[in-house]
Amino acid sequence: MDAVLPAIAEELLKEVKTCYQESSQITDELLLGLKFVFGASALHALDLVDQQSVTQVSCPSGRTLFQVLGSSGKLYICYASCHYCSCPAFAFSVLRKNDNLLCKHILAVYLSQAMKACQELTISNTQMSQMLLAKDEE
Repeated sequence: MDAVLPAIAEELLKEVKTCYQESSQITDELLLGLKFVFGASALHALDLVDQQSVTQVSCPSGRTLFQVLGSSGKLYICYASCHYCSCPAFAFSVLRKNDNLLCKHILAVYLSQAMKACQELTISNTQMSQMLLAKDEE
């Protein structure tokens, strides 16, 4: 993670990664920790990971982003390097109201990386540029 989360959240995610690498499971204590730090987003994020909804998209130039297929069926773009997601919940709960550290999609990105459960997709530089410049179609 390039951008800095509060220390407790960073440490918790590191512990999840270590625990999962050692036992292919997340302990009950860590699950409780995730719920305490991230609230209801933790359960929803773990569900997204279980459904393999997170894809790391990269291109030859080295650019990387994540696509998360949300529970609504909509595809969201996430940038782990700056803790950003294109979902409305991120704009409202994280940026506007400051109620949450992250939305469930960004948390799913971090958890899928920790659990090595990320799908991977390599696209051309042109495709990546188009994806980065695409306007939200609603």
